[in-house]
Amino acid sequence: MPLIDSNENKKKLCHLYNEIAKSLFGFGTTLLRVTIDDRIITYYAKHRRSPRSDALEGEAPTLKHEVDFYMSSIYKKKLREKLEQEFGLEIEALLRDYDPATQWAITNVILNEPK
Repeated sequence: MPLIDSNENKKKLCHLYNEIAKSLFGFGTTLLRVTIDDRIITYYAKHRRSPRSDALEGEAPTLKHEVDFYMSSIYKKKLREKLEQEFGLEIEALLRDYDPATQWAITNVILNEPK
């Protein structure tokens, strides 16, 4: 089921994304934009740097990389659940790429084909 590209939907999608960031990291994003194009919702997000990340990076860079990977996986799981629950979306795939060096994340949500 496609999502209508409206300012109201974009605001709701951004709010939902930031809620998840706050629940996982204690704070939201510094920059967040969302686009809706037919069956694809794309989030462009610049996250805040966590003091814990800085500490891990200096002391245990491999562990920091592993933590970043798992936190991104948890983010995807929570985002999928919330989008399905709150918007009633049927999601085919949720893809997220996060660059720890710059704190940028791009998330693509691909919706199922309409029946």
